[in-house]
Amino acid sequence: MEPAQIEIVGVTKRYPGGTTAVDDVSLKVPAGTYCCLLGPSGCGKSTTLRMVAGHESISEGHIRLGNTVVTDLPPAKRGTAMMFQSYALFPHLDTTDNVAFSLKMKGVDKAVRRAKALDMLKLVQMEHLAERRPAQLSGGQQQRVALARALITDPQALLLDEPLSALDPFLKIKVRQELKKLQSQLGISFIHVTHSQEEAMALADLVVVMNKGRIEQAAEPREVFNRPATAFVARFMGDHNVIAGRVSKITPSGIEFDVPGGATFNAPTESFDVGEPIEIAVRNDRVKFVTPPKKGCGMTGLVQNIEYHGQKVQISLSAPGIDAFDAQIPESEFFAKPLSVGDAVPLTWAPEDVHILKSSPAA
Repeated sequence: MEPAQIEIVGVTKRYPGGTTAVDDVSLKVPAGTYCCLLGPSGCGKSTTLRMVAGHESISEGHIRLGNTVVTDLPPAKRGTAMMFQSYALFPHLDTTDNVAFSLKMKGVDKAVRRAKALDMLKLVQMEHLAERRPAQLSGGQQQRVALARALITDPQALLLDEPLSALDPFLKIKVRQELKKLQSQLGISFIHVTHSQEEAMALADLVVVMNKGRIEQAAEPREVFNRPATAFVARFMGDHNVIAGRVSKITPSGIEFDVPGGATFNAPTESFDVGEPIEIAVRNDRVKFVTPPKKGCGMTGLVQNIEYHGQKVQISLSAPGIDAFDAQIPESEFFAKPLSVGDAVPLTWAPEDVHILKSSPAA
């Protein structure tokens, strides 16, 4: 099949008892896009994927694949294929028959379906293990078999529910490289559910960050990292500090706002009124130890924790009115002038490194 755009329009999922798992979600995934649905457990990402697949009913809204509304179609009629987290391979069938199973259910001749299955196994570099059963395969090998089985139906889109969660860290990196290569080779859309920020950033053309059943941000990975839409995205993606306060003064060059601890900070010019709440983000690696701290773009923090991360050292600090604040500095810079827990240090960032956050749709 040809790749097709996936469009989710005003989709809501409610369960008996009043629980809303997905709340009025709309999203366009262009044809040929690698999309990652990202968020913490319970945010609605897997439910959204299952509704696209047809394994979960929709309370409101509709889903379109290309020019076809698939909302009420059964999974086999949608033009999608789903790869489950558990792989769900049949233990009594060899690798080839596992891959060919869906074609068998459609009544395809045995020789034809096995030939197609072998083509799929070649695609995922598993043809040399065609006669083995699942118990004789490693976790990574089982995953490739499940992937070949999903692709044998020539779907317009492949749906993957946390496909790397059962793999060890080294194998995760290897397999995600293979997934990206395969998606580029096939040219179809992949929608991949994960709770790993690193996984989403490495794989996706489109990252969709979800929280409490809603989409907080949908954008390219670099946009999500450098310009998080909300405080939730900034905190969830990591490597950002969030400072919250209320606007106290409007100046020709921007805004001044106060935090509960009494400090005042600056932000770029935006449409705010005095008294309004405001939240800003500053990347951890843009924070410098400069004496004295720059007025409006700096403060004095108390070192709470120090973690060595190889090329960088992460320093966690506290300051009045600020929940948590981290700085990342190069390893060589830290060990040239090491710090200790309990040290009071000056912190400064550049005005252009301040990013104003929007209110969360899940608030």
